[in-house]
Order: sequence, then structure tokens, then C-alpha cells
Amino acid sequence: MEKDILSVISRDTAGFSKGQKLIAKYIVENYDKAAFMTASKLGKTVGVSESTVVRFAAELGYDGYPEMRKALQEMIRNRLTSIQRIEVSKELITNTNILKDVLTSDMEKLRSTLETVDQAQFDAAVETILAARRIYIVGMRSSTALADFMGFYMNMLLDNVRTVYDNAANEVYEQIMRIGEGDVLIGLSFPRYSSRTLKAMKYAKSRGAAAIGITDNDTSPFAGVADICLYAKSDMVSFVDSLVAPLSLINALIVSVGLHTREGLSNTFTTLEQLWKDYDVFAGSEG
Repeated sequence: MEKDILSVISRDTAGFSKGQKLIAKYIVENYDKAAFMTASKLGKTVGVSESTVVRFAAELGYDGYPEMRKALQEMIRNRLTSIQRIEVSKELITNTNILKDVLTSDMEKLRSTLETVDQAQFDAAVETILAARRIYIVGMRSSTALADFMGFYMNMLLDNVRTVYDNAANEVYEQIMRIGEGDVLIGLSFPRYSSRTLKAMKYAKSRGAAAIGITDNDTSPFAGVADICLYAKSDMVSFVDSLVAPLSLINALIVSVGLHTREGLSNTFTTLEQLWKDYDVFAGSEG
């Protein structure tokens, strides 16, 4: 089946019933909102029954409405502008309990990530990191926070880690120009995907380096480039990117790498604790 559901709808319009044409018209004109509606909500919005919506999904060749909605979400994942995301959030988040809505949504992303993460790919990522000559971590835009977090802790565990920054003073390619065989580039990106991170990964691959992608699902452009891909859910519920599940996945990677270097980890933190004490790094730690 074609991945772009709008193409499927356009192809089959002539055979639709009156109710199905209403659904099709609404989806084409409001795909950003329809992608996050239940069958019941979509039916009420359009003015048809829930069963008509379910039959519409079957007419398009989907096993059920959830599969059709997933196809819509995958299509728009990298299309929505910030303005559209604000409009979507109005449908999904109520003003009565924003705290509960957002935290519940984040917990669902964590649960979904735990259920779908590939343990073999996770183990392969850890082994690749441990065996690497040099490790480059690249994350841009909102993923910069993830790259900083990962780089901060990986630098405590290993002495061959470099976090790559995207700024005018130091171009990305200048920072990874010596990458090559035996090295690994870890690229982090979530919708809307960073083209610069993707290009950096492609450059690393062209130089013979390994590539680990940390992204949201197998439709991500990073899935076709990285040697190893780890997926963490980051669906859009507002104009703010949800990085809870990606951060948790990165946390698991850091802990796993640390436990594989147990003796070095103890020595590192023994040294750090002394440094922190000597130079009063933490408030209230004097004496």
C-alpha cells in the first residue's frame, strides 16, 4: 500500500459513498487534526456514524481505523509547522488539566517505547560504542539537549567522546572532518527531522565510520542510513517536542556502557568526587 494516505484517498474518491466522501474531504483539508482523532470523534466532526468511519478505513485497504490513523500520523510526522502543531494541541490537550494531559501523554510514550524497543539493536549499539576509536554525538535543534546530556555523561565514562555543535563559529563538517573507520557517529533527531544531522551521518558513513541513529520510528529518514537504529516515541501533542522517551532511552544506553566499564567507572567517579570536593563544585559540599 502507498505510504501517503492522501494519494490513496485521491485515487479511490470516485467509488466512495456520500458519507465516505465527507470523511475523505475532511481528511484532505484537515489531515493534521484527523491524524489524532478517534473514529468516534472523526465521525461526529464530519456528521457520520463511527461505523462509517471504520468502513471507510477498510475501503482504503487498512485492517482497521487504528492502522489508517497511524498511516496519517506517519505521513504528517515531518510536515506539520509549529502553527499546525498548536492547532493539533488544542484538540488533544484541554485547558482544564494541562499538567495531567501532558504527563499522561509522556507516560504513554514511555510505555510504547518499552514495548517496541529492539533489545538486539540496543545491545549492538552498546557494543559499537564500547569498541569505537572515537565517538561523535550529533543532535541539532531540540535534539541538542539530548546530545548535550548524552555527551556530558559519556565523557565521564570514556575519553574518546566528542559532542558536535552546530554554530557559525565551528561548522559541523569541520568538527567531524577526521572521522573514519573504527569511529562511530551517533545521530539524534525527531520530527521535524534535522537535515543537517542526516547529512552529517551520511558524511560519516562515506568515510567508513559506523552510524547509530536515535529517532522515533522506521519511517524516519535516519532509518535508511544508520547501521543501528533505536526508536523512542516522540509523537506531537503540542508545539513543544516531547523528549521524555528519547531521554530515557539515552539514559539506558549510558547506564549500560557504564556497567560494561565497571572498574573504570569506579576509578572515574572516585577521582571526580575528590575534584568536586576540592573545588567546591556543589553547594553545601565544603568540608
